[in-house]
Amino acid sequence: MAIRVVVFDVNETLSDLAPLAQRFAAVGAPAHLLPVWFAGLLRDGFALTAVGQLASFADLGREGLRDLLRGVRLTVEPEDAVEQIMAGFTGLGLHPDVAPGIHALQEAGVRLVTLSNGAAAVAERLLAGAGLREAFELLLSVEDAGIWKPAAGAYAYAARACGVDPAELLMVAVHPWDLHGAAHAGLHTAWINRSSRRYPGYFTAPDHQVTGVDGLAAALTGSAT
Repeated sequence: MAIRVVVFDVNETLSDLAPLAQRFAAVGAPAHLLPVWFAGLLRDGFALTAVGQLASFADLGREGLRDLLRGVRLTVEPEDAVEQIMAGFTGLGLHPDVAPGIHALQEAGVRLVTLSNGAAAVAERLLAGAGLREAFELLLSVEDAGIWKPAAGAYAYAARACGVDPAELLMVAVHPWDLHGAAHAGLHTAWINRSSRRYPGYFTAPDHQVTGVDGLAAALTGSAT
């Protein structure tokens, strides 16, 4: 089947999380704790998914920060530090390759949606702030799917919301685990590899690999309708 809808992950795929490191530093915590915290957040979300449970991205983020910052000499009260870091999500920007890539995909005539393990409101603010909200037909969240990616149910929810077969969806992400889940749910996949990483051999290889969203439309030439 031809690809009819391009589905974007949001956190790290579209949004640049790097400025959050400054939020850690601003409250007195080491900036290098950002990737540690984010990885732990995902781990706990996956663990809940594995036993059929669901928690919000924000709740997991806050709990993870409370644990990670325990014992750190902060310059503000611990709960204030948690909230200041979490508030950083509302002010994130896009990677430089995203806007031109989205415009190119629009010109190619494909439908665009997002599917995030975070709240749809975060994607709303991110895309509206960049002037790209109108480019996206739907902003989907696993909170409505009832299960996190990479569980198959999350991708099935996206297919139902778009009114297409899973094989007509292309999942785009920087996270190999996301693409592995999508592939096993019957979706096509595209890996955004901005840092010349090696794709893990234990995951299903992506159908496409590009260095930025701005290379995606060209990679899909002949596939999108």
